[in-house]
Amino acid sequence: MTRRLLMPGLVALVLVLFTLSLLIGPAGFGLGDSLRALVGGQGDAVTLVMREIRLPRAILAVMVGVSLGLSGAALQGYLRNPLAEPGLIGVSGSAALGAVIALQTGFATLFALALPLAALIGALIAVMLILLLAGPRGGSITLILAGIAISALAGALTSLALNLSPNPFAVSETVFWMLGSLSDRSFAHVWIALPFMAVGWLLLSLTGRGLEALTLGEDAAQAMGIDLRLLRLSVVLGTAASVGAATAVAGAIGFVGLVVPHILRPFVGARPGRLLWASALGGAAMVLAADIAVRLVLPDRDLKLGVLMAIVGAPLFLHLIYKTRRAMA
Repeated sequence: MTRRLLMPGLVALVLVLFTLSLLIGPAGFGLGDSLRALVGGQGDAVTLVMREIRLPRAILAVMVGVSLGLSGAALQGYLRNPLAEPGLIGVSGSAALGAVIALQTGFATLFALALPLAALIGALIAVMLILLLAGPRGGSITLILAGIAISALAGALTSLALNLSPNPFAVSETVFWMLGSLSDRSFAHVWIALPFMAVGWLLLSLTGRGLEALTLGEDAAQAMGIDLRLLRLSVVLGTAASVGAATAVAGAIGFVGLVVPHILRPFVGARPGRLLWASALGGAAMVLAADIAVRLVLPDRDLKLGVLMAIVGAPLFLHLIYKTRRAMA
């Protein structure tokens, strides 16, 4: 019964949090005014805030959460490692590096979408390097090692760019962007990220049967007709497209792809295929809730979403580790 109610419950939770995200903010509009402005406003201040600020922010929160949760579940299923998360294969770090280079070189000032485009280019380069290093026949261990290498290199180059920057204002802007946030986003960010995310979601959603078979081992999965090279390509490209786009528009937001699959795995019978979309909805709910909390905890200060996720996510993950140890004792 719990498994039957899981997906409807997650959908209901996302809808409730999405509605709250639209209604909560420093402007202090009433519930009726907010809803009327969203549905049939005529260009006044309330309509502008609802349609151009809160609505794209809430939509991006769902998109980013789906991307991180879905990618985390897919990677944990493919690598058969509950500690795997999207940052493991270096996509997040490489997207951040692309954004840092854009900020430090002044490319980000040329037009409004230069920053997310540079981050997407960084993510795509990382994918090509990972696939090149892992080779056409490389297994999961090779993929992990290639991802760790790319992630370490991207982190080192990001630190080098910040260290050599002659402009302290650019450094400050870069650091704040890397902390992750959904504030000051518009529908332009939604439209630039959505095509890449949609491709990533499609690729990852097609891996369910392969991930289920892979729980029996690579040899058994191949005997069942699973093309492991195609499965790996789908997981890597799907993660790169969705997480790269999420990092491009929202900065680095951690722990979602790591924690959400852990929380939901017991409710799906530890089946990787079922966990995919449960984690996608769980990720959307988690990012929406965190973005609402950002506006409530320090409404007068720009508390970054990535900072809050780290503060909440780390203790939550430690609690999960403690429960796992007790269960194994």
